[in-house]
Amino acid sequence: MHLRFVTAGESHGKALVVIVEGVPAGLPIAAAFVDHDLGRRMQGYGRGARMKIEQDRIEWLSGVRAGETLGSPIAMLIHNRDWANWEDVMAAEGTPGDVRRRRVTRPRPGHADLVGVLKYDRLDGRDILERASARETAARVAAGAVARRLLEELGVEIGSHLVSLGGIRATVPAELPTPLNAASDASQVRTLDRVAETGMIARIDRAKQDGDTLGGEIEVVARGLPVGLGSHVSWDRKLDGRLAGMLMSIPAVKGVEIGMGFEAARRPGSQVHDPIVVNAAPASAGEPTAVPGATAAPDARPVGPPADARAGFRRLGNNAGGLEGGMTTGEPLVVRVAMKPISTLMSPLKTVNLATGGEANAQSERSDVTAVPAMGVIAEALVALVLADAMLEKFGGDALSETRRNLDGYLAAAGRRWDAIRAQAPDAEGD
Repeated sequence: MHLRFVTAGESHGKALVVIVEGVPAGLPIAAAFVDHDLGRRMQGYGRGARMKIEQDRIEWLSGVRAGETLGSPIAMLIHNRDWANWEDVMAAEGTPGDVRRRRVTRPRPGHADLVGVLKYDRLDGRDILERASARETAARVAAGAVARRLLEELGVEIGSHLVSLGGIRATVPAELPTPLNAASDASQVRTLDRVAETGMIARIDRAKQDGDTLGGEIEVVARGLPVGLGSHVSWDRKLDGRLAGMLMSIPAVKGVEIGMGFEAARRPGSQVHDPIVVNAAPASAGEPTAVPGATAAPDARPVGPPADARAGFRRLGNNAGGLEGGMTTGEPLVVRVAMKPISTLMSPLKTVNLATGGEANAQSERSDVTAVPAMGVIAEALVALVLADAMLEKFGGDALSETRRNLDGYLAAAGRRWDAIRAQAPDAEGD
């Protein structure tokens, strides 16, 4: 079984639509759970006027009944409140060429405007930018919220925090708080470093005065993953590749690191690879326990990996970021994502005028000074979608109860295998 999704809709169109297929039946979920993440996506110091207009909420169209998934495709609708101001511009009916208002003929450097116009043989850049807009990510956050809900039932917590903005780096604590989002969401820029937060806010204010924009980096952390998601056998099954591809699809994202990332290329192997040791509590030693921050149904049993989901071993560090050979190690998954500054500038750069062929200043659409804090929420959603797909690929199940049994059985078998090895050769050093 696989989890897949598709979105539709334009930035100033009537609505966004997302369809998620492959979610097992019996998953407790409510619109409020999805709306919570949509609300988090709209927050963050430096956001633009659009966030004051929209009040993103989902409307279930299919796949959910009486607070539980049915196993059929889940369809959600997100209305665009700004549609009322754009209906004459974005109406589906009419004659091409009739729309003169708000045409985009001065493509913005760094945006999809020019390349899209040339590729799709259009005259108006609005035909491109409306879909290329990051507004589409609201639909992906809704899909990711469903995936996050599934992962919570399987004992996985996903959170994010901002590590740099506008060149100002945050100091990351040695031990991240649990749950992570409760701490990062309390910050206006979703950072754990309150001293750096003050400097970041001042930097955003200066950029706004200058008509400029800012980029930055966020870190996504997933805890409670079992060992062995993904695979080494084929390029398209490697989990690190799947994560990187998904995260690179976020508008304005230009880089993805896993674990130590690029720093690993600058150090010797002895300072990079994580030593493996025997864990004191083998995987068979505990009953399933709830992961902090997970929200299960009121009547559900505690869920999640046993006391140790790493098959009796652990790493002395996590420079690998929880992935080796394209598979999860059981350590926390750590991914960093870099976002360039938004391409819409209030002090626009030089471009060409597609209507006249002459030089011009680029179009200035309503935009944010920075959306890096919101990008963290989007990245969480996409990581959740990849991990939920990997969970279903590994454990299957048409119903959530079946998926749980398969996960529990896998972890118990891994623990028994390690127990048997130790019983047969308790003093052996190994080869």
